[in-house]
Amino acid sequence: MPELPDIEVYIGALEPRVIGQALQRIRLGSPFLLRSVDPPLKAFEGQTVRRLSRLGKRIVFHFNDELFLVLHLMIAGRLHWRTAGAPLVRKLGLAAFDFPEGSLVLTEAASKKRTSLYALRGAAALALHDPGGMDLFTASAEAFREALRRENHTLKRTLTDPRLFSGIGNWVSDEILHHAKLSPVKMSQALTDDECDRLLDSTRIVLRLWTGLLRQQAGDKFPEKVTAFRPEMAVHGKFGKPCPVCSAPVQRIVYESNETNYCPRCQTGGKILADRALSRLLKADWPRTLEELEESHQRLKSAALKS
Repeated sequence: MPELPDIEVYIGALEPRVIGQALQRIRLGSPFLLRSVDPPLKAFEGQTVRRLSRLGKRIVFHFNDELFLVLHLMIAGRLHWRTAGAPLVRKLGLAAFDFPEGSLVLTEAASKKRTSLYALRGAAALALHDPGGMDLFTASAEAFREALRRENHTLKRTLTDPRLFSGIGNWVSDEILHHAKLSPVKMSQALTDDECDRLLDSTRIVLRLWTGLLRQQAGDKFPEKVTAFRPEMAVHGKFGKPCPVCSAPVQRIVYESNETNYCPRCQTGGKILADRALSRLLKADWPRTLEELEESHQRLKSAALKS
């Protein structure tokens, strides 16, 4: 799912292309994309884009007379800048927003279409789409601590709660927790004040780092390769690869469609966290420490050589 750095880079690339430009036409490739009925999309045709903003993981297009288009890319929604009037790709193309100098094309490479578009009128209607998460760059240390400890959940779950923090999802949270040297399953109410402050510092550092890196990689071009798996990441998507800090093999916890990646040496004191599926399957054979993991690897190597 595109997260805060991805959304900020999308907005930065869109601003010089669409602000001050008239939205000439909206072409829908799927009737399921539009989740609202009033105002109609025709009300936006000919309207000039006044500004863009981010609302959590949503992109908001602002027009005159308090008209708004709110786009939520969900997991597989992606944006592309094409020549004016570019056709929609069959099956993948959800919509095209036509401007005088190009078309913003929305695609979704998934069988289940979750990307959504809302046409709204009025600030009150827009406010209903705000999940309520705090801006992590302006929040005070006290407000951050209070939000972390409001409920007692794992740090992974707490950081990715859009009601608490704005724009953080699966990959960003993995990178933040690794930078902060905190376990993804540590309970939020168990954090000391110093750990809370360290987590806030890491959150800001990682968000700035990745937003800057993605902007640099895109340059003046429109960002086309928006992905949750990048070679520069420390732990996310790096299962089995060496941690860039200590060289221990990165581990993971898989739950349904989500995956948490972490370094056992940097974050969990050498402990291998239980994976719900594999730990139940392996039971007593599940390695609980880095040492046990290395021993199991050695046994497998020996067995392979003997066979």
